[in-house]
Amino acid sequence: MTGNASLTRKDIADVAARLDRPVVLVGLMGAGKSTVGRRLAGMLGRKFVDADDAIEEAAQRSIPEIFDEFGEAYFRDGERRVITRLIEEERGVIATGGGAFVDPETRALILERAVAVWIDCDIDTLVERTARRNTRPLLRNGDPKQILTDLMEKRREFYAQAHIRVTSDNAPHKDTARSIIEAIDKWL
Repeated sequence: MTGNASLTRKDIADVAARLDRPVVLVGLMGAGKSTVGRRLAGMLGRKFVDADDAIEEAAQRSIPEIFDEFGEAYFRDGERRVITRLIEEERGVIATGGGAFVDPETRALILERAVAVWIDCDIDTLVERTARRNTRPLLRNGDPKQILTDLMEKRREFYAQAHIRVTSDNAPHKDTARSIIEAIDKWL
């Protein structure tokens, strides 16, 4: 395959047939993990699941409520258990929360049993995307651009350990999904 324009249905089907493990999307909030993940799963003919949604369903409460009531360490432990279950159950596409891949045990699990894809994105695009909804607890108390910049500085070394890195910008999400498929093809 050479470039998005030449990616045919047969090429995509070939990649899907060779893919024997789930694809786990990692990166900062606003990078497009859920939106691109849905598109990617559709293209590959696989199931999509958002790990944050699965965590909330299992806990019967929202992620901010879990953080407030039990703390981050408790949340990360539950997050790891849910991601483990999702990886065992699926060969689909899993979008993770921005901090999941920072946790050493969760990162090791994903790197061993899935294809980790870091969706990287410039800070200005992240600020624009995260401003669309007020559902990001980490961005409520301060300047979102500074908070996202600080998070990227802290998390970049962890995200960089992913098997694959693609850049998401203001192009259509299907283009990012196609880039991921091409990168998976090369990785396989």
